[in-house]
Amino acid sequence: MIVIVLEVKHLAIHNKTKQIVKDVSFTIEQGQWMALVGESGSGKSITAASIGGLLPSGVTLKGGSIIFKQKGEAPILGKDISYIFQDYRSAFTPFLTIGKQFDETIRTHSKLAKKDRTAAIFQALKAVNLPNERVYKSYASQLSGGQLQRAAIALALVMKPALIIADEPTTALDSVSAAEVLQLLHKLKEATGCAILFITHDLRHVRKYADRAAIMLAGEIVEENSIESLFHAPHHFYTKKLFNAIPSLQKTPDRLLDMQKKVLI
Repeated sequence: MIVIVLEVKHLAIHNKTKQIVKDVSFTIEQGQWMALVGESGSGKSITAASIGGLLPSGVTLKGGSIIFKQKGEAPILGKDISYIFQDYRSAFTPFLTIGKQFDETIRTHSKLAKKDRTAAIFQALKAVNLPNERVYKSYASQLSGGQLQRAAIALALVMKPALIIADEPTTALDSVSAAEVLQLLHKLKEATGCAILFITHDLRHVRKYADRAAIMLAGEIVEENSIESLFHAPHHFYTKKLFNAIPSLQKTPDRLLDMQKKVLI
């Protein structure tokens, strides 16, 4: 049985001067890794922000609908939907221990006793391969970048949300740490059955981890399909150019033209 976790219909988002997302629609199923792919400025992060009501000042949702688990009510951030952001260092307040911040999240969304909250935190930290007791007592400044990003993943998963939105979660990490983080996300998705909306411009990660992808150009989805179909038989000219620009050890890649500017002209 297919369970739809998120359904986005005809999304339209404007800033003060123009429309930046145009008629965007897609669905995400339970347990599915969905990638939203595009260059910087294509509208993918703004689309992701709109799902949780996190649009920045001056940017407004002008049309369309966002339906969570086929219900009308808005999902609760931190409980139903969790975000993992590119800037992992700002995920934690520097003046509170990691454990204290985890505890506040669980206390906000549940009625668990202190002992049970601590057990849940230790379990979440252990799941992302962190030394739970040490990290629980540490401040953000005492952890490395890779450790902080894994802690951010643990925090996103601690309430067992149905959907995790990972917005460029590996951009600020080195290649080894990035690979570890994505492998960890994949493992946790398989273990918990959560869905993932993965915002990225890195097609190598998309090919390896995603089940399905939508390609965004100038605020619109120009192509959406399974990963196998997209990589073996892309239809849109921009998708073809995007894939031809992937670095290869066998051949010199084509230069990706600035198709976004071309479309806007």
